[in-house]
Amino acid sequence: MILVPGSLLKRIADAAEAAYPEECCGLLVGHGRGAGDLEVTRLEASPNLAADRRGDRFEVDPKLRFELMRELEGGAERIVGHYHSHPDHAAQPSPTDLEMAFEPDLAWLIASVIGGQAVHITAHVVDADGRRFREVWLRTTDWKPPEDAP
Repeated sequence: MILVPGSLLKRIADAAEAAYPEECCGLLVGHGRGAGDLEVTRLEASPNLAADRRGDRFEVDPKLRFELMRELEGGAERIVGHYHSHPDHAAQPSPTDLEMAFEPDLAWLIASVIGGQAVHITAHVVDADGRRFREVWLRTTDWKPPEDAP
């Protein structure tokens, strides 16, 4: 399960809409919570540095990543994944995403943006064999059941 504050999911949706029709991207910072669960505590937005085809490709700025790794070194938090958008496509990993999944311990959050509006965000991890993605639960850390829930 990937746990993310609702405010950070909103920031991802806003970034995805702002980048449309290109993909947005960034890094997820957080920590493990046991049983394979991850909690995201902050985002680091990145410009999409893909040389071309930014409508269906993304590349996180390596300088941002290395600076963030240095900042987090020795602390409780680490880079736990990244996010990106899929303009006019489903919030499901593409074959290109799988080709770029070099780090199986990182989570992937994908925002579907249809006609400029973010409509769905999903979370995925790469299976241990590196051959496929597996969708995992995405839950907000600030969600509360309705007062009239049983």
